[in-house]
Amino acid sequence: MDAFEVAQWVLRIVLAVVFVAMGALHFVPKVARGMGAMIPPGIKGTGIRSARSLVIISGVAEILGGIGLLAPWMPVRFAAAIGLIALLVAVFPANAYAARHPDRFGPMAVPLVPRAIGQVVLAALVLVAAI
Repeated sequence: MDAFEVAQWVLRIVLAVVFVAMGALHFVPKVARGMGAMIPPGIKGTGIRSARSLVIISGVAEILGGIGLLAPWMPVRFAAAIGLIALLVAVFPANAYAARHPDRFGPMAVPLVPRAIGQVVLAALVLVAAI
């Protein structure tokens, strides 16, 4: 194993822990309510589009994606990475909504430009970890 492969393995582990932990937070009632409130009114609805359902779905996706990054098979890791990147894109409107309402969301309302840069960097790291 060369230095890049070691760094890649460490990155996989770190990202897996981060995504699994963040996914698990989706099931903590107070945190889940805050996340649900961040979903823009035009996106949330009823049934599967309810805030609660969307928070649960994104939490499960984060957990599965994080676990998938640890798979020994590159096609599985790559699929997990693509899923996590799609998730980052899918949740961005909620982050943008929170950024526009810092008085309501406090520390969860990361300003839009730093949030966008962070999401792009995170997506790139996920891809590098998976290949």
